[in-house]
Amino acid sequence: MWRVLRIAILLMVLVLVGTNAVLARWDARDWDNPLYVGVIPINADGRPATQAYVDQLNSEQFAAIEAFFASEARSFELAIEQPVAVTLYPEVAQQPPSIEPGTGAFRTMLWSLKLRWYNWRVGDDVGEQVKLYVLFHDPAVVNEVPHSLGLQKGLIGVVHAFAARNMQEQNNIVVAHELLHTLGATDKYDPLTNLPIYPDGYGDPYAQPRFPQAIAEVMAGRRMVGKDEARMPDSLQDVVIGEKTAMEINWLQH
Repeated sequence: MWRVLRIAILLMVLVLVGTNAVLARWDARDWDNPLYVGVIPINADGRPATQAYVDQLNSEQFAAIEAFFASEARSFELAIEQPVAVTLYPEVAQQPPSIEPGTGAFRTMLWSLKLRWYNWRVGDDVGEQVKLYVLFHDPAVVNEVPHSLGLQKGLIGVVHAFAARNMQEQNNIVVAHELLHTLGATDKYDPLTNLPIYPDGYGDPYAQPRFPQAIAEVMAGRRMVGKDEARMPDSLQDVVIGEKTAMEINWLQH
């Protein structure tokens, strides 16, 4: 009897959690009000140079993200003037759980649960709808950072970025990319080559000549400069939200 009751209670809790998650995702994508995004910085490597960079972070360094979404919203004739509002939160010490690229479905599911548990404990004071944990790395030590991830279930993102002023604009591209993942946008590049996929991954798929592309599609992350060559744009001013991405985040009807 008690076992059946415990199972019933557990099922009710799971249903409530699942329902709340679905409602949160719907609310995040209705665009009647701004989407509130919390950026939580983390010193990923423990180096003094990284800490010095994290200590000097301010909201103005992420203002380009708000401007990008406002500009793109106008191009899709959304009624809302400021679709995204970003708030910078104090640094946290504990890092989120990591996952290796190519991990199987079961381990990915476990990682997702661990990330949501981490978010519940570490990000409890962050009131924003979407929480992005930005892990900074010293570029004097590493040339590449781990793959960033955005989780739609839970509206959580884990962003790996470089702790360097001259890379802040490109960091913002990655933040915007992972934010869009939390809203249901999919990657628009080939995972084997990292090249944008035509036509959805091209900033201007109708350009003549097709190459070089002057702009990048945000979910492709790079702009094609030749048939087999792509480069990361310098800033969000060189990036657009393509039609397919706009459909995925409910900016454009199918």
